[in-house]
Amino acid sequence: MCCTRFRELLCLRLCPILALAFLPAVPVLAAQSHNSGLSNGQVISPLPIPEGTILPARLNQSISSKNAKPGQILTARIMQDVPLPNGRKIPAGSKIAGKIISVQPCAKGAQSKIELRFDALLIRHQSIPVVTSLRAIAGFMEVQAAQVPEYTPGFGTPYYWVPTRQIGGDEKYGVGDPVTNRNSERVGTGVFDGVLVHVRASPDSRCRGPFGEDDRLQALWVFSSDACGVYGMDDIRIAHAGRTAPQGSIVLSLNGRDLNLHSSDALLLRVR
Repeated sequence: MCCTRFRELLCLRLCPILALAFLPAVPVLAAQSHNSGLSNGQVISPLPIPEGTILPARLNQSISSKNAKPGQILTARIMQDVPLPNGRKIPAGSKIAGKIISVQPCAKGAQSKIELRFDALLIRHQSIPVVTSLRAIAGFMEVQAAQVPEYTPGFGTPYYWVPTRQIGGDEKYGVGDPVTNRNSERVGTGVFDGVLVHVRASPDSRCRGPFGEDDRLQALWVFSSDACGVYGMDDIRIAHAGRTAPQGSIVLSLNGRDLNLHSSDALLLRVR
């Protein structure tokens, strides 16, 4: 009697578990596939990148007009989360990829040139075609200087509360605190991986401010809100920024010697 009762209780406990163990695996996998957006026939919608979006990036490799070749692949790392108007973002660590179009090495003291373009944004296994122009470029020493506090923090003061000077002159007063321009006007806010500011056009530069009515906060990493041109790079000149035809074609030039770009040099690209 007791043995029979024990067998009944054991069956009540084990039968549901055994039944689940032998269920077909396909419906479970299908549900997972559907939830992840990878089911058959389902296409992941590309991330829309509005015109005027700033992409703060750092070169992943060095380039020289002495030995660079047309067709050579280039990549740069997105250095700060880039907010988009629809609430989505381009995450820091994504890549912007492109290639060298043409190279003119220095010959007998003449001008050297490198023509390049960045035309593919690589985000989580997606490749999104873009057309970009160059707003600003800075040497890696300028980048380092922009990340060093202007004074040594006192005991107990968090490092990220201490002011730093952005490339171009803006003052970042710390994470969550204001970013101000040279006229002490607030242009944005400091965040952990950079700044979120309203892009502005300096009166003596060729760079544009906001595109039309799109004056949203943008990620500029170590650059100022009106940063434009070349910073700390020994007479390198932006001969063509890519804003006009041929759009997306960026030409850098240097007189008298070969042009060298270094890994960790910083770029401020803008989507056309």
